[in-house]
Amino acid sequence: MPDSAIGRVDHALEVVQLTDSHLFGEPQGQLLGLDTYDSLQRVIELVLAERSRIDLVLATGDLSQDGSTDSYRYFRQLSERIAAPVRWCPGNHDQRENMHEVARSSGLMNPVLDLGNWRIVLLDSLIPGKVFGRLHAAQLALLDKTLGEAPERHCLVCLHHHPVVIGSRWMDRLGLRNAAALFDILARHAQVRVLLWGHIHQAFDQVRDGLRLLASPSTCVQFEPGSKTFQVSSQAPGYRWLRLYEDGRLDTGVSRITGFEFQVGADIKGY
Repeated sequence: MPDSAIGRVDHALEVVQLTDSHLFGEPQGQLLGLDTYDSLQRVIELVLAERSRIDLVLATGDLSQDGSTDSYRYFRQLSERIAAPVRWCPGNHDQRENMHEVARSSGLMNPVLDLGNWRIVLLDSLIPGKVFGRLHAAQLALLDKTLGEAPERHCLVCLHHHPVVIGSRWMDRLGLRNAAALFDILARHAQVRVLLWGHIHQAFDQVRDGLRLLASPSTCVQFEPGSKTFQVSSQAPGYRWLRLYEDGRLDTGVSRITGFEFQVGADIKGY
């Protein structure tokens, strides 16, 4: 069952997506030479400076790089600076049990909530020990049931792994392995407006049969779009904002921190 409607509103919903923060069990941890705690903190400061009201924060996986409970505590502490409900779904670097431990007695890992005229569904595509993802039968059943129970609500569906080809050879091998099963379910439920994910560390925006397909920058290191092999981009960390209207329309965009300088080591071939 979904959470009870959180603050039913008559205005457009203001949603922020934070993804692929890759925090460590110590605040000074670095991914490819970048301090991920510092970059997440700076992105959250940007969110607070730019958005006067936020109704929901979606954290779409790889909150942690090492899967430690401390890394999730750091993420929770930083994200709680934003005065809004927060929801998490796991990515390939996450450790599911430790996420649930830190989220205990909160709604952070609840996969369904109703907000205004929208239903938000977060799916778990993590396969422990693998970089690519898969939605197991229970997740597909949850999605189908949840959508079937609320045909009158517009819906946004989130997961970590990308379910479509993005044009980057190395990354396209690491996406969602059973994307066809996901799209079969979505095709049966016309109220789904948005499919949102992380994992690819870059902005992505397409439309497929009327469904908006969106991915977003990491709050830390970015990957070069269109690259054949692993390649880090010079673009700055950032976040995605979404404005969800009562009639099912949406506006969205990406915002990045400024004054960012980062040089990945020449000997680094992956993350």
